[in-house]
Amino acid sequence: MIQSSGRGRFLVFEGIDGAGKTTQIDLLESYLLQKGKRVARSAEPTDSPTGRLLREALAGKTPRTACEMAALFALDRIGHNVDPENGIEAKLAAGFDVITDRYYYSSLAYQGAETDEGWVRDLNLNCPEIRRPDLCVFLDLSPEESMARITKGRSELEIYETPERLARVRAQFFRVFGQLPRDNIKIVNAARPIEEVQAEIRKIVDRTAPL
Repeated sequence: MIQSSGRGRFLVFEGIDGAGKTTQIDLLESYLLQKGKRVARSAEPTDSPTGRLLREALAGKTPRTACEMAALFALDRIGHNVDPENGIEAKLAAGFDVITDRYYYSSLAYQGAETDEGWVRDLNLNCPEIRRPDLCVFLDLSPEESMARITKGRSELEIYETPERLARVRAQFFRVFGQLPRDNIKIVNAARPIEEVQAEIRKIVDRTAPL
């Protein structure tokens, strides 16, 4: 099924670090624009003041507990949804396909693995101002391949970028997906050539309609 109404689609990309989300989002954006779609891109953490606090914590500059991180992400996510000009809801209503790099699945996988998983889930799924996506594409990659990609050409790593943590988070992502039967989640093997991965993503997106 393809997009058939004036409302846009909310498309989320997830994956452990190094899975290639930015590259695949770039390619998908170009594809949708060529098809005449209007596209709005975003990412979490956002560029809001709360998002900047999160980026500092992720870089290890301001240590925070898992509960603090989960709460900050939820606050940032609410603003991401409801901002009257650039928020997800506003862009969808204006007919844009919104493509977001990370969403509540990351909170459930990262912070959910380090504190009370049920609390993190309730914080996100029971909030009326955090909408469910029309599609979540999970780019799946082994922790070993992830580390090889992350460390190539980089001198600094984020707090979650260790082989042990990446393995735990990947396993947690799959646990989370099993607990969300209402969500439209597609697992895509990201270890293949970029063009093959993108071809599969385009087929999935072409079949996705707005909720």
